Amino acid sequence: MLRAVQITDTHLYADPGRQYYDVNTDETLKRVLARIAAEEGNADLVLLTGDLVHDESEQGYARLRGYLEKLDLPVYCLPGNHDDGGLMRRVMSGGRLSCEGWVCRNGWQIILLDSTVPGEVGGRVGEAELRRLDACLRARPGLHALVCLHHPPQPSGCAWLDEGLILDNPDELFAVVEAHANARAMLWGHIHQAFDREYRGLRLMGSPSTMLQFKPGAAEFAIDDADPGYRWLHLHEDGRVESGIVRVGEAAAPAYNMGP
Repeated sequence: MLRAVQITDTHLYADPGRQYYDVNTDETLKRVLARIAAEEGNADLVLLTGDLVHDESEQGYARLRGYLEKLDLPVYCLPGNHDDGGLMRRVMSGGRLSCEGWVCRNGWQIILLDSTVPGEVGGRVGEAELRRLDACLRARPGLHALVCLHHPPQPSGCAWLDEGLILDNPDELFAVVEAHANARAMLWGHIHQAFDREYRGLRLMGSPSTMLQFKPGAAEFAIDDADPGYRWLHLHEDGRVESGIVRVGEAAAPAYNMGP
């Protein structure tokens, strides 16, 4: 079995004291990482699915790298619409951090796609990424596959988010995935809320942010009062996917130990 943890939409800034809608994104992330360190010590890897740094700053990426290194787990990153992809790959690569785009472990292949479009909030999986996805699935038919990206390929139920701010070519993505019998699930961020359903034999999952959450089902932009969180995944050798959400309140975990 492959045990994975997904964190997403960390939205750090160059200034660690800066807030997003009255939320200090460094502090909420540190609480989430403290819970992961305490309860997910047997995890095999961490998946970080985009919007790592809100202001595309090198200081934000460097500080995020420092936080993640203290988990002492392999971390695989992909970009979101708020990220500078080139800067992210430069700062978040090396050691136990990777932006390689795929990993194979314990009978599974995890493929991390770049769904960002420069200057746009919405996303698209371009032709080169679709070809890479197809090649990865074709090259390893004996491995179950989890496909990760930032933008959701299905509506979340929030009208303001679903109208132009999600993936604009989901049919092309599903066509590639469904052509391969080894594809089992898809995982994303961006929506700042939990999403979990079956679709055409695939498990589809979206996850809460490590900072603030969007109100589910809202017609216009609205902030929910749900706590930050992360998703755990147990990927079994027979292709089954077990997964759940862990919410982390203000008093639920100690401040993340950054050392002396």
